Amino acid sequence: MKFILFCENPYAFGILAPLRDVLKQKGYDFLWYVSEKVCSEFPFTEEVHTSDIKDLKEYKSDAILVPGNEVPHFLRGLKVQVFHGLAGEKKGHFRIRHYFDLYLTQGPYFTRKFIELSKKHKNFEVAETGWSKLDVYGKNLLQFDADKKALQSKHKVDKIILYAPTFSPSLTSAPFLRSEIEAIASNKKHLVLIKFHDLMAKEIINNYKSVADKYDNILFVEDRNILKYLIVSDLMISDTSSVVYEFLLLNKPVITFNARSPKDAWENICDLKQLTEKVESNLEQDPYADQRAQIIADYHPYQDGNSSLRMVRAVEKHIQQNGVPEKRSLSFLRRYKINKMYK
Repeated sequence: MKFILFCENPYAFGILAPLRDVLKQKGYDFLWYVSEKVCSEFPFTEEVHTSDIKDLKEYKSDAILVPGNEVPHFLRGLKVQVFHGLAGEKKGHFRIRHYFDLYLTQGPYFTRKFIELSKKHKNFEVAETGWSKLDVYGKNLLQFDADKKALQSKHKVDKIILYAPTFSPSLTSAPFLRSEIEAIASNKKHLVLIKFHDLMAKEIINNYKSVADKYDNILFVEDRNILKYLIVSDLMISDTSSVVYEFLLLNKPVITFNARSPKDAWENICDLKQLTEKVESNLEQDPYADQRAQIIADYHPYQDGNSSLRMVRAVEKHIQQNGVPEKRSLSFLRRYKINKMYK
């Protein structure tokens, strides 16, 4: 079988890499598509990749694995939505754009909703597999233990706090929490890691870098992959970001500021002056542990590190039963949009 790993944004690399590993193990052929805008950030340059849609046409894939929202309808291959986050409350997460033949869902919460939508639209199928990006939780959770101990020793702290807000201008907490993040760092009790989304506004990035420059116990993280920092941290501060769920699945406390749809599985505050106090109470008492367990069961119950394998098997099964689509049937407006995007 031949696969395209379809990357429009840098976050796709960490989602598709575990799937790439499974394809290698099975002896399948694969080709990375890397949009020109993110070519300079592509971490697997020794592997076969292209930014030319013509190459994808000639490749004649059997399946295309897509963490984003769009994929060219005219390419051969099963169009597979593998998702780029877990925040079901975000606008657009359950929007059906009609580009995909198969949706691979992360857990029962998502599966139920997409099955309902599948019955309504009747032009795609759904399989629950777990999420490739989180396979590391089941296989390599201890790989960063030495890094964590080194950070704790260097900065003479016991706890590590991660601040990871969304970039969306209407949802991000970053313009409001700068002083509070600084206040948390000023008592020197904790190490604060600041990790921004790739698309965060440059002005905000520069503002927080200036804060990090003032304190030995604030580190501004510029690595593309957030997984290491999720794993080494003891508590996360965020907002309406899908990374909240990635952290919750590690069974650790979260505090959000003005989250759009808090799930009662973490501390959500509307008064930013509460932040320092809530950080301490959540580290000491962990009051949302029971509610968090319910979210884990509903959003991503898979702890075996084999979600990528299940995802590839779901693709194999679908193709065995239905064959390989030569193209995807779309409305005129959607075809026009895709043709304009991918000339």
